[in-house]
Amino acid sequence: MTLGRDGTEGMDGTSSSARMPGGTSGHHAVGQPARIISVGGGKGGVGKSFMLANIATCLARAGYRVIAVDADLEGANLHTCLGAPTPTASLADFVAQREDDLGKLVFDTPIPGVRMIAGTHANLSEAQPTHLRRVRLMRGLRRLQADFVLLDLGAGVHSAVLDYFLVADEGLVVVSPEPTSLENAYTFLRAAFYRRMRLAMVGHGVRKLVTTAMDQRNESGLRTPLDLMREIESLDGADGARFVQTMREFRPRIVVNNVRTAEDIKLGFAMSSVCRKYFGIDAEYLGYVNQDDDVRLSIAAKTPLVEFRPKSDASIYLERIARKVAAGRTPSFDTSSPSATQSPVKSPVKSTTQTNSSGSGRCV
Repeated sequence: MTLGRDGTEGMDGTSSSARMPGGTSGHHAVGQPARIISVGGGKGGVGKSFMLANIATCLARAGYRVIAVDADLEGANLHTCLGAPTPTASLADFVAQREDDLGKLVFDTPIPGVRMIAGTHANLSEAQPTHLRRVRLMRGLRRLQADFVLLDLGAGVHSAVLDYFLVADEGLVVVSPEPTSLENAYTFLRAAFYRRMRLAMVGHGVRKLVTTAMDQRNESGLRTPLDLMREIESLDGADGARFVQTMREFRPRIVVNNVRTAEDIKLGFAMSSVCRKYFGIDAEYLGYVNQDDDVRLSIAAKTPLVEFRPKSDASIYLERIARKVAAGRTPSFDTSSPSATQSPVKSPVKSTTQTNSSGSGRCV
């Protein structure tokens, strides 16, 4: 398999004519294939689902058609973050080949403009799809009628998690200012980088070299991915240069969650610098979200923070991140137009008296 534009052969975008029939009314942009955004980070509990739910809500309020997909089949909770009940059908039905039409798995959430595919009811003995099924999944997601499809990834470096991250149009890496989170984030990035290498190098004759470099104690002196890229470029000439260019197109974007201090804020810049020196790639520091007690209350209320406390500092930072994610995309709906009957509308602020303290779901 060779590496395509977005990570893997056969997982590229489709034209607007290949999209599923149907759609929604209102003023919408034509010819924009769904843009897939994966949200990962390697470690559980850093706020990936929380981040995705809030970004999805911000995008919908700005007039974009959004579908959130819970790809964490072994720990699905995105529906809880969005305040949706547990559905009877989910992505697990696609994985088990009980349903081939992803459109039938999409349902509305209580958040105007946000639909989703849940990850509930998975067969935990075989939760992750086969490679072929993953290819079909990504093709199907691109055919959904949406401006943005946001994928909530599970923890760890399973091949399915890495593939979802790599084939997305953008990959967000969420970290918290804790040593364990940082360690797992670097492990995740390293695993994703090497997997992209292995997919990209078919025909370059250097698979063995990559396999050697993946052993951090190898005797070839290849200590970093950047060392490996330089070695490949020197061995393969023009092909090596093309390979290196392909790898440098791997540009994850970093988000630091639960920031408390100025040093925590600087963490994103430090990670970006390490990625440049260690991987030879540009990793943009997309932004940070400060520690906020309202986050816990919004989770208990099963409501995205930007809906629960839209004026809070954390909500403002989340909106900034969402604007950067949406940059360059035309909204499908003009939210200022009364004729856009299904355009997302800002919900009123929910008071703390609406908090459902019995909700056990955690958005992590």
